[in-house]
Amino acid sequence: MSIERRDSVPAGMVGATGASPPAFPGFGPPNFFPVFAAMAAMAAVVMILLAAPDAGAVEYPVTDEVKASLLSNKVNDRDLAITLLGEDPGPGAGVLLAALLNGNLYYSKDDETFFVRNESAAGWLSLQTGETVGEAPGLKKVGINNRQRETLVGLVNGRSLKDPDVRVRREASRTLAANNPLPASFLKELAATETDGRVLANYGKALAVMSLKDPAATKEEVLGALKVLKERLTPEARELIRERTLDEDPDVRLAANGALAGMEATLEHLALFETIFFGLSLGSVLVLIAIGLAITFGVMGVINMAHGEMVMLGAYTAWFSQTLLPGRPGLALILAVPGAFLVAGLAGGIIERGVIRFLYARPLETLLATFGISLILQQAVRTFISTNNRPVETPAFMSGRWFLTEHFSVAQGRLYIIFFCLLVFFAILFVMKKTRLGLEVRAVTQNRDMARAMGIKSSRVDTMTFVLGSGAAGMAGVALSQLANVGPNLGQNYIVDCFMVVVFGGVGNLWGTLTGGLVIGMANKFLEPFSGAILGKILIMVGVILFIQRHPSGLFPQKGRASRS
Repeated sequence: MSIERRDSVPAGMVGATGASPPAFPGFGPPNFFPVFAAMAAMAAVVMILLAAPDAGAVEYPVTDEVKASLLSNKVNDRDLAITLLGEDPGPGAGVLLAALLNGNLYYSKDDETFFVRNESAAGWLSLQTGETVGEAPGLKKVGINNRQRETLVGLVNGRSLKDPDVRVRREASRTLAANNPLPASFLKELAATETDGRVLANYGKALAVMSLKDPAATKEEVLGALKVLKERLTPEARELIRERTLDEDPDVRLAANGALAGMEATLEHLALFETIFFGLSLGSVLVLIAIGLAITFGVMGVINMAHGEMVMLGAYTAWFSQTLLPGRPGLALILAVPGAFLVAGLAGGIIERGVIRFLYARPLETLLATFGISLILQQAVRTFISTNNRPVETPAFMSGRWFLTEHFSVAQGRLYIIFFCLLVFFAILFVMKKTRLGLEVRAVTQNRDMARAMGIKSSRVDTMTFVLGSGAAGMAGVALSQLANVGPNLGQNYIVDCFMVVVFGGVGNLWGTLTGGLVIGMANKFLEPFSGAILGKILIMVGVILFIQRHPSGLFPQKGRASRS
């Protein structure tokens, strides 16, 4: 009796005849080209920007009178030089004044030429030629005393407040209320010609501080100053207002108490926003590390205790790239991202091919084997590199703080890590949803036996999945190197949290990993002020265990036949 093949059966199904695997329309061969293309483009742009020559060199031929005064050992001559520089409106005089104030002005004993230490270029800026040189031996520092330093602060601040660039004026005026050596008449004169609203507001706050400090200020001036300073949340402003709560005038006391209460309420709100930001920052780190674990654990069912060491390898790649490119931390960090993916991915592929492929369906033995591998990798780093932690320099574009409002700022480094987390997440999501590799991974995840029947080589998918997951962990190590020193135990500090993220979000579900990582990260930061870091982690673990008891599949349970088996 003949058996008729039904049309619903795929023509490419592999059976006893060994037919070819089915073709999947719209999917190309398995590769990581979209991820590498984006990384290469980003690295090329950063390389061009960082390779550009320095634009901050200012040529300033020092006059004979200024030179003689600066080279003199007499205090009066140094005062004369500062006065002459203060009267010079040129940009070169500003360079000299700032160098004197910061202690960066030196002169050569041989030819009496002046140099300024150029921190960004790791060299010396010659004021005679405007060029930066790598070494300038035989230099002597031009020193100043405390009285001259106070004069220089006023001159530098006054020059910055007159700068045509509004960003320079805003930054200079923002610090006036905390450290203002300028007279009130000078600020009022500047305010009369200022057009920028932010600078004018900062002038008003500086004048308000001066009014509260002035015992001869009138009642109207004090009330006006309290009204202005209630929006300034610095400790100095709060202390000045707190002193006025004991004023003899009842109107002043009432206004001071109201301003102080408003400031405390605003500070509580800002503390809440800061906690949320730190929670997002910690959550993004957990997502970066756990996203690779979610892929390997979800597809292969392997409890990989060496996943933290893939993170460690990525962090050491960032450190090694900076040793190869000294003085270029930004370029080194950008190039370390694809480098870490390759290094950690290669290590993950070797581990899968050499050990894990022989231990499938034996979870306990797999756990013990990967735990042994993690110990071997840690000891290898201690033996061939060092037992000491290795610091990774933070690039200039990741340093400092970004002021969202006048009183609320966030660390730029943590902000870049959040953006990097989202970039890596959506890049891997693209690979999983829009490439043939992603299709095969999802097929193996949902039903391994059926995927094999459809012609998918599950062993190759397992290897590529392990490479992808380990490479993602390596990129997470690059980001983590900006938050902590690089050491042999770096990855082990996060491995337990990452397993909680994967289980809590739903094994093998990328959106669940993103949600679980952010939730656990924010829960950590909200619990720390009340319970401490250690007890907070314990409470979160207990909460996750209770949640899994009720919802064993996590927040986003996996779909497919395998999920019902």
